[in-house]
Amino acid sequence: MATMDVSSEQPELPVEAPGLDLLESRILTVPNLITVVRLACLPIFVWLLLVEENRAAAAVLLGALGATDWVDGYIARRFDQTSTVGKVLDPVADRLLFFTALVAILIDGCAPVWVCVAVLAREVVISVATLVLAALGARRIDVTRAGKTGTFLLMFAFPAFVAAASTFWWAPIASGFAWLFVIPGLVFSYWAAVLYVPISRRALQEGRSGRQTH
Repeated sequence: MATMDVSSEQPELPVEAPGLDLLESRILTVPNLITVVRLACLPIFVWLLLVEENRAAAAVLLGALGATDWVDGYIARRFDQTSTVGKVLDPVADRLLFFTALVAILIDGCAPVWVCVAVLAREVVISVATLVLAALGARRIDVTRAGKTGTFLLMFAFPAFVAAASTFWWAPIASGFAWLFVIPGLVFSYWAAVLYVPISRRALQEGRSGRQTH
């Protein structure tokens, strides 16, 4: 009597790719979602400032975007939600936030031109250097503490400049806070740029040596 191969009729169970859940959880984290929301709010800020000419609302939104930069970093560290995607996405969001906000503020004229130019010049140099290093095969460079501090201070300085140009009663107070934040913010930002020079050299050497060993 012929026997039936029962095993051939059993449906194959789907094999779950190893590390898939971990990968998804490291992409769809709360800090990364906050960063995406920050990027989505940039057009709203530009619209409020340049179209509606509502400087008070624009200042509040820009200040909230600056605050959430600290919030997503705290959540990532506190609840172990750091990820490679987040380490890349967060600095990119900061750059876009800076460029977009500064250009809009420069057009509106609610902040000193030299301050905007000083910040934009630094950001352009850092962005170009990052692209060049990546093209040369350097390993990824993490943001330094000085760079984070400078970004944090400037993200509150510019909302204060916008608020200072509004018709709110606290505009003179906002002007004082703007200068209180912007001067140390510029100092930390340019100090971080200086620190990136030796860090970039090591990153380039390590990246090239890593490729040679493979």
